[in-house]
Amino acid sequence: QVQPVESGGGLVQPGGSLRLSCAASGSIFSRNAMGWYRQAPGKEREFVAAVTSGGSTNYADSVKGRFTISRDNAKNTVYLQMNSLKPEDTAVYYCNMRPALPWLFGRGTQVTVSS
Repeated sequence: QVQPVESGGGLVQPGGSLRLSCAASGSIFSRNAMGWYRQAPGKEREFVAAVTSGGSTNYADSVKGRFTISRDNAKNTVYLQMNSLKPEDTAVYYCNMRPALPWLFGRGTQVTVSS
């Protein structure tokens, strides 16, 4: 399988936390910046966060200070720690390279923030 495999989504109350994981093949992960993206119902997919191979990060303004992206190069895995979740964070979350390759999006993992 070429597409990354996302996991860790679920239902959480507002203010709660989740940690997403994304396992990618070495050919995709190695030396490439990786990003998390999300798509809410009825909306376009949007950028959330990215991390370079060297560990530099950047975030969408809507998640700054709440989300943290990281990567484990030995495991070809990228993570997204999400704290202080809000209902507007509800979406399907995907990982991909940064910039994204359209054909590389997988099934994603659903995150629902609701009381």
